[in-house]
Amino acid sequence: MLSLIDTSFLIIYNKFMFKIYVIWAKITLQGVILNSLKSVLAKAKNKDKIIVFPEAGFSDRIIKAAQFLNKKKIAKVVLLGDESALVLRYKNLQGMTIINPRTSDIGDDLIKVLYQKRKAKGMTMQEAENLVADPIYFGALLVETGFADCMVAGAETSSSKVIKTALQVVGVENKGSIASSFMLIQGKNKYMPKGGEMLLADVGFNINPNAEELAIIASQTAESARNLFDIKPRVAVLSYSTNGSANGESAEKSRAAAEILKAENHNFVVDGEMQLDSALVPEVCGLKYPNSQIQGDANVLVFPDLQSGNIAYKAIERFGSLKAVGPIIQGLKKPINDLSRGASVEDIIFTSAITILMA
Repeated sequence: MLSLIDTSFLIIYNKFMFKIYVIWAKITLQGVILNSLKSVLAKAKNKDKIIVFPEAGFSDRIIKAAQFLNKKKIAKVVLLGDESALVLRYKNLQGMTIINPRTSDIGDDLIKVLYQKRKAKGMTMQEAENLVADPIYFGALLVETGFADCMVAGAETSSSKVIKTALQVVGVENKGSIASSFMLIQGKNKYMPKGGEMLLADVGFNINPNAEELAIIASQTAESARNLFDIKPRVAVLSYSTNGSANGESAEKSRAAAEILKAENHNFVVDGEMQLDSALVPEVCGLKYPNSQIQGDANVLVFPDLQSGNIAYKAIERFGSLKAVGPIIQGLKKPINDLSRGASVEDIIFTSAITILMA
């Protein structure tokens, strides 16, 4: 039987070891994030692209991120806002282009572009003029007309507005296709891939995609993994069922999506439907789905609907001591990305670098 002294020692020891673990986890996570950010920034720098920030007039975080990108020559930077007010408030804006949407000479041309794109939907010239005065629409039109290559917004604007503007102005990449979004999860634990990075989709776009749309989301995310992060994609189409262990509309949809992807003969590994533990734990997959091409080593997780994907990434980030970057929008003709309104300067820099890579 332990004495009071022994018990007290164990309590102190356990608290000490827990603190050591927390410190180790934070250092490990920061190392993964730093290495990934360095890689993405280096590749973005080689692209020589122009990025526009429509919220420069009312976001200190945007300005700090823009200053970093400009100083490191990651991209040419366009800020939207009142030039005199910005120069008065901030230092080190040299080398960046500042445009005021309300007074710019190119505003009339952008009004005509927006009107032509939306007149079939009932937009009037006056409505187009009013919208172009909005920095979010102005910035998206700069991307659409080729004045800029990409845009990042959302630090001070709702996701619904950024997404709606992107769809109205630049549209989806292929007619009849869809746009979607993924979250990059970073960190190390026993269930994360060796490289410390994993993609989750869809986390912010399609509420309840059908099987064909789910297959498109999986394909888009696999290509994003490969092209943006040099990840060799291993895609798990998730469900509450593994290899026919349960029936139901959602399970059948995930099963059908996996079959569509296999029939299309993509150059990435894909399997499903499967539960999350089968996708990430080799021992579980060996029992539940022994002949699967995914053996607990998935690095792209495709969820059956927006609700499950959105909840999953937030739970993983909070409970798993992991970092979530995004959501990153994919499937648009030209890259426009939406920030969380709680995004840090580091988040904005990372998202901007990814957006530049997509251009």
